[in-house]
Amino acid sequence: MILAIGTEEKSVKEMMEAVGLKNRPNFLEYSLTPAISDGFVTMKYPSSPRHPRQKYLLTVKGLAVYDKMSS
Repeated sequence: MILAIGTEEKSVKEMMEAVGLKNRPNFLEYSLTPAISDGFVTMKYPSSPRHPRQKYLLTVKGLAVYDKMSS
């Protein structure tokens, strides 16, 4: 998940394509929601989760892990 997002903002569809998954409900339940709960990922529009242009990006905590993984 962290490597799929990287340093860019990504939509759910873009993240699913990056990790090779096709089942959106499972992706949300088992990958995205836990990553948000654990503080690795945040929403671009947190006050509006169903915003039409919603994107996800790494938090400072997520970026620290990304830097360790990519080096």
